[in-house]
Amino acid sequence: MKAQYFKYLLKFKRPGGTSRGVLLDKETFILEISENEKKGIGECAIFRGLSYDDKPEYEEKLKWLCENINADTFLLKEELKQFPSIWFGYEQAILNLKNGENLYFPSQFTEGKFPILINGLIWMGDIGFMEEQIQDKLYKGFQCIKLKIGVDWKSEYEILQKLRYKFSKNQLELRVDANGGFKKDEAKIILQQLSDLNIHSIEQPIKAGYWEDMAELCSETSTPIALDEELIGIIEFSEKKKLLEKIKPQYIILKPALVGGFSGCDEWIFLAEQQNIQWWITSALESNVGLNAISQYTYTKNNTMPQGLGTGGLFTNNFDTPLSLIGDQLYFNKK
Repeated sequence: MKAQYFKYLLKFKRPGGTSRGVLLDKETFILEISENEKKGIGECAIFRGLSYDDKPEYEEKLKWLCENINADTFLLKEELKQFPSIWFGYEQAILNLKNGENLYFPSQFTEGKFPILINGLIWMGDIGFMEEQIQDKLYKGFQCIKLKIGVDWKSEYEILQKLRYKFSKNQLELRVDANGGFKKDEAKIILQQLSDLNIHSIEQPIKAGYWEDMAELCSETSTPIALDEELIGIIEFSEKKKLLEKIKPQYIILKPALVGGFSGCDEWIFLAEQQNIQWWITSALESNVGLNAISQYTYTKNNTMPQGLGTGGLFTNNFDTPLSLIGDQLYFNKK
């Protein structure tokens, strides 16, 4: 086998607002593995400022992988375990090399027979911008909406109140994602406010790394808490088990690019299900290459909850995709 990679800069159509700041573009790397005139493509979807492997030697490690592409898989995984997004790209490329065309996990989804239910994501911004996004999602028929919060809670709370006044919890599932934007004491108050509005869940109410505080919140909350950033950088199986046993969250959120690819997700799912912790899968601003692979993987996990998958529509210069969205259903177009 031979391998090569190239860097690609995805440009946002409109700046994406989060509690960590505004995103204008998204750097990523495309990995190609070839053998006997066949080619497999994967995306090493690093997320600057968030990925565990956002390190100066990132490209150096990518070059190492290309130079050692024929090494034993166990050796490669050991070498790349500190670089989850590179391992994610490698897994994709190998699967694509094996399955051909734009396939990673052939299934009834890739046959075009069944879709994946997804949530609609509302980016941060002023009230007008957020309400504009919400109206668009409701018009398209989304039954589950996720709002980014944590910048202007007063305004964000007003939006949630308006939504819940208009739509009951049976009509519209509301999720919120704080990206670690609150302090513990502040989070306790907000969790109760969210409970009063029948909010489905809140992702990462406080910053990652404060296990004691997060465990306290999870044990007391009337609004289910989902761990997201908390999982990033937890590499060893024993540490994953320790984290879940300590914090006891209601949910975990799995982003393959950030938690060690599909094999990393499989470990988290196995441990979560042992402890009756529910989970769902989300994308993390990948290009259509990574998003296609994640969507195919997600379908094989048979999770009926709305998943947090993107649609590839955020960027002006994305790659072609077999994915299409009809309402809140993500389909694979076989043709």
